[in-house]
Amino acid sequence: MTLKVLFTPEKSGISISGALIYFTIPMPLQNLPITESQVNSVLVLITIFCLCLYFTHGITVKAELKRQQIAEWIVKQTQSLVKTNMSDYFSGFAPFVAAIMGLSAFSSLLSLIGLYPPTSDINIVGGWAILVFILITYYKMKCGPIHYVKSFGDPVPLLSPLNIISEVATPISMAFRHYGNVLSGAVISVLVATGLQGLSKLLLGWLPGFLGEIPFLQVGLPAILSVYFDLFSGCLQAFIFAMLTMLYVASGFPEEDYFARRAKKLAKLKK
Repeated sequence: MTLKVLFTPEKSGISISGALIYFTIPMPLQNLPITESQVNSVLVLITIFCLCLYFTHGITVKAELKRQQIAEWIVKQTQSLVKTNMSDYFSGFAPFVAAIMGLSAFSSLLSLIGLYPPTSDINIVGGWAILVFILITYYKMKCGPIHYVKSFGDPVPLLSPLNIISEVATPISMAFRHYGNVLSGAVISVLVATGLQGLSKLLLGWLPGFLGEIPFLQVGLPAILSVYFDLFSGCLQAFIFAMLTMLYVASGFPEEDYFARRAKKLAKLKK
């Protein structure tokens, strides 16, 4: 919050801009800007880490503490979600899915305390999408690179160009879907709040003294919009991003071919 106050320039009227650049580190190929999004992302990671330490401190075999019961509920719900949308092969995927949802949700919720949400920065969300795309490609190549290349010809070779485009579009669509929904909510909230301020001055500006300067019409509606866009929509987008990750990874993994190939290798070794 201190950095935000020190580096935010004075402004008037409607102003919607990207993350502030605090300073730039000179690098050989390209300078590295340290932005508001990066700093707030680190704050989110520290917050999640501290919450994990708090929830897991002093745990016992039988859950007696309330925080341990909450932690176990989160683990069970995440494991159930992974089991429902992915196969048993991905049973260990639950911590990764929980991390994605936690990072995304907490990043969006920063706007409730007046900080810039990292999910409103395409660079941050794009980085997440690229990492997920690498993970998707890794599981698609479990049967080898030749099998992966052949998969572009399914169901017929004529569709190969479309399949390649679809492959490249995966991280782009994931990033812009998340980024666009969060940013659009912020834009709508600012426009509505500014419009109500002008309308309040137009209709109630005749009131004597300081009463005419108070934007009475701004009371209520912007707060409701903030609850929807920052709280509900932010958490919803975190859930959608995690769901897409699970579905893309599970659907791209050639499970039957992988286990058939594995069985053949084991049979050869036994011979």
